[in-house]
Amino acid sequence: MDAIQNLNLTTIAAQLSGHSPLLQEPGQRGHAAVAMIIKKGITSPEVLFIIRAEHDRDPWSGNIGFPGGRLNDTNESPQQAAIRETFEELSLDLRPARYLGRLDDLFGATMPVLVSCFVYHVTEPLTLKPNHEVASTFWTPLSKLLESERHQERNFYYQDKEHSLPAVELLEPQQPLLWGITYRLIRSFFDVCAIDFGVSEAEEP
Repeated sequence: MDAIQNLNLTTIAAQLSGHSPLLQEPGQRGHAAVAMIIKKGITSPEVLFIIRAEHDRDPWSGNIGFPGGRLNDTNESPQQAAIRETFEELSLDLRPARYLGRLDDLFGATMPVLVSCFVYHVTEPLTLKPNHEVASTFWTPLSKLLESERHQERNFYYQDKEHSLPAVELLEPQQPLLWGITYRLIRSFFDVCAIDFGVSEAEEP
């Protein structure tokens, strides 16, 4: 199937609605939930990314990611946590947005955390108001993520160890790369949509 033809909201919604996500139990791990937010774009649908603010206690400090965070307690569902965290971080209420589906749950490769991801379609006009946890936000076309020249292997230092991992360059040089758990979620999204991401299956933090 042609990747560009598949990059439309109708096909994405159909693929996600027919997907039965692999759900996991966190066990002794922490449980976090994030929102993958999509809107209509000029060349293809666009996805919202955040760059997390620098913070010594945040393991994803300074990284590209999706809005989200840890579940508050056992009474909060992962989807409720994704909605709450998105509102806290961006003042964006996802409750009236179109819910498209859920991706497979992913365990962190090196961090003791389970991440659940929920996909939403939002419409303009849209105003984002990042809080102190978010340094900046940006939208990028899904088609841009498929451009082979943006894919590379980079060395990352995590927990005092060097890891050679796949990454995607979405911004200017010297800006953060897309890698780690968010990279894996993007790969999972394209898998569900039957689109070849064309990258390594290596594990990332």
